[in-house]
Amino acid sequence: MSELYEFIEAEKDTVDDSGENMFTLAKMCVWLGVSKSGFYEWRSRPESATAQRRACLAELITKIFVDSDETYGHRRVHAQLARQGERCTPELVRGIMRELGLEPCQPRPWRLGLTDGSASLLPDLLARDFTATAPGEKMVGDITYIPTWEGWVYLATVIDCHTKAVIGWAMDDNYQTELIEKAIRMAVRNYNIKPGAIFHSDRGSNYMSSQFAHTLRAFGIRQSVGRTGICYDNSMAESFFGTLKNERVHRMIYPTRKAAMADIATYIELRYNNQRLHSGIDYKTPSEVYNEYLNRQHAA
Repeated sequence: MSELYEFIEAEKDTVDDSGENMFTLAKMCVWLGVSKSGFYEWRSRPESATAQRRACLAELITKIFVDSDETYGHRRVHAQLARQGERCTPELVRGIMRELGLEPCQPRPWRLGLTDGSASLLPDLLARDFTATAPGEKMVGDITYIPTWEGWVYLATVIDCHTKAVIGWAMDDNYQTELIEKAIRMAVRNYNIKPGAIFHSDRGSNYMSSQFAHTLRAFGIRQSVGRTGICYDNSMAESFFGTLKNERVHRMIYPTRKAAMADIATYIELRYNNQRLHSGIDYKTPSEVYNEYLNRQHAA
């Protein structure tokens, strides 16, 4: 019955092109087989506790969704609600988001490029195990490109396997070996890299160069590479690029390389590392995971 009353409430003020009321309250009550007194009673009835709770959740969900730059699906919204002390089920969050029309940006179909073959005997030290017991033990990296009106911006990253944070990154208008060296140097400055730590990449020509190998050895880092053309061997690095492009790059237009670099740097440092909840680390932020590790070390 409430659905009929809601329909009447929504349509009773509808007017035609001449400004006349198309559906009077009396006519609609007759058509739908309900009484006017019943409609007025329904409209004056106080909202139920369930409806009030749902309305409150709708406000909270909308704020979380907007604060995420419209990138959070129902699972991350549910995790953020839990962090705020709001208890509800993921299914309820999904239902409310559907009612509100809150749809997160979706990844575009994209194809990973294949890297060049190499006769190198470098091993795969990760074997697709992208977990680590502490920060600075395992890292992965890769290069991607960002379109601007001035041409491509190339981004090299270094991601820590324990915290999932982007601990090193570099951008330029080329993808020479110096670009990935800058990213590694930044990671070494930012994190306490463990002796014998692993850096894993694909078999791109720059990663396979003797110059880059020398840089890793200078920092006491062991080099690891995946198999030629097997993107899953470096899926963690590829996953970050998918997230970056879905949540930011594909929704932006960059007139200049400088604008792109500034925007991407902001996304990495402020949003990805410090605000975005990651499903792979129990819906925490990388900075929270890193601080929790430090606190455990101090306590020990």
